[in-house]
Amino acid sequence: QVQVVESGGGLVHTGGSLRLSCTVSGSRFSFNAMGWYRQAPGKQRELVAAISGGGGVTNFADSVKGRFTISRDNAKNTVYLQMNSLKPEDTAVYFCRHDSGYWGQGTQVTVSS
Repeated sequence: QVQVVESGGGLVHTGGSLRLSCTVSGSRFSFNAMGWYRQAPGKQRELVAAISGGGGVTNFADSVKGRFTISRDNAKNTVYLQMNSLKPEDTAVYFCRHDSGYWGQGTQVTVSS
């Protein structure tokens, strides 16, 4: 069974940075695309960024382009979300999703103004 575990959330001020990590077990990791999603209170879950299995293809929500980057280390079965220039509207629970449909438990990111 695939297990997905996120880490790295926290509280930062506007303009700060955080790096989220997502480690996967039980999967041939490099074969699978991965995505980061977020869900703010009262809002639907939305895709933030995604990366192909080999890491060569990425895409981002318009709201985070130029501020967030996604990367992966297939040797460590881990995908990262580097978040820079954070804004209060980035506050949400961030989830990692394996393209087989497995989700992590989420990690809270709070950006104070």
